[in-house]
Formats: sequence, structure tokens, C-alpha cells
Amino acid sequence: MMDNTFMSPMLQNPLELGADIVMHSCTKYIGGHSDIIMGAVITNDEEIYKKMKKYSGLLGCCPGPHDCFLASRGLKTLHLRVERAEQNASKLADILAKHPKVKETMYPGLPSFLGHDLLKKQAKGFGSMITIRLEDAGKAAKFYNALTLFGHAVSLGGVESLVSFPTKITHKSLPEALKAKLGISDNMMRLSIGIEDFDDLKDDLLKALDAVQIIFLSHSFYIPQK
Repeated sequence: MMDNTFMSPMLQNPLELGADIVMHSCTKYIGGHSDIIMGAVITNDEEIYKKMKKYSGLLGCCPGPHDCFLASRGLKTLHLRVERAEQNASKLADILAKHPKVKETMYPGLPSFLGHDLLKKQAKGFGSMITIRLEDAGKAAKFYNALTLFGHAVSLGGVESLVSFPTKITHKSLPEALKAKLGISDNMMRLSIGIEDFDDLKDDLLKALDAVQIIFLSHSFYIPQK
């Protein structure tokens, strides 16, 4: 079983690589417009399909007709959106990787990424998700609050670029020991790159990094405790 949400069907096809079941959050790249809550489970094994269909009916895991329409609409532009978002992400990752205020840049398209060579063999691209670490939690909070074009949200894969603060939102409830084991730190930001103009995205990121050294009171609750 493989969750292929981050890659989308455009960049990777796990069934062709030997997976029995593939999962997608259609809310993300397939929908593409952040206006549906929907998922898909796919298989090319008839016996597995029969079991999934049975439990889908028993549990009521059936999307409504309008959700299906929105997902179908998203599929029509999936190839265009994924291509544009990856182009933006690739160039931004190169810039962030070389920036002195960014401690670490994690993007599958960078040779330094742990799974870079494997992904080159089995996928058609590297996607548009970037994770960065700044020097400390305080500077990460200032960077987060200084972004204006990037929306502050936990989703991903839409036409708009988003930034997420994992330790404060998506992974806030995890025990500290587990966060440390998973490498989820207070100085880490997750960026979902959208299809906006590249120069606009670059300028927003660079201005936010410039603001890291500026002392100011934030309107947000992401103010460092130390």
C-alpha cells in the first residue's frame, strides 16, 4: 500500500511499480483548488477491489455527486498545474538551498535529498513540496509571520502556495520524543508551492528571510517562548 498524494498520478504510478493499493487525498493535487474533502483508494487486483467495494458500501465511504464533479474538473488541469508547480518548486529549492539563513533545504529534486536517486528511477518528476529548517524556532516564527503571498494553512497541492508550521499545527499533539525521532523540529517549515508567478514567490520568500533579523512584535500566536 502506498500513499501517492504528494506525487499525484502525473509524476508517479505505484501500481506499475508493484504496489497492491494506492491512496490519494483528492483534496490535494487531484482536486487542485482546495474546495473538496475527498480521497481515493485504487487497485488493479480484482480480489482486493471486491473487498474494498464491499467495505465502501458498508461504511458509507461514498463521495457526493458535486464532490465527484469538482474532482473531475481538477483532473482536467492536473498536468498543467503539476508541471507549473514543480517548475516553481525546483527553482525555489535551489535558491533556498544556497541562502545563508536557511540551515537545511529538503526537496526531492536536490541531489542532497536522501531519496533523490531512487525517485529519479521510478518517477517522472520531483513534485512541489519543500521543507526548510532555519537556525532556531524564533527565526522560523518570524519567517512564517513575514510571508504575505504564502497562505498559512496545513493543506497542500492546490493552485495557491501555502506554508505550514508542523510543530505548532499538524504535529502539535505528538509527544516531544516522537517529534524528535521523526525529525520534526521547531525550526522547520513546510512549503507547498503553487502555480503563481515565480518571481512573486521568490520575492515573498526572500523578504521573509530578510525579516528574520528584524525585531518586531508579531500579531500571530507563533511568538517564540524563549
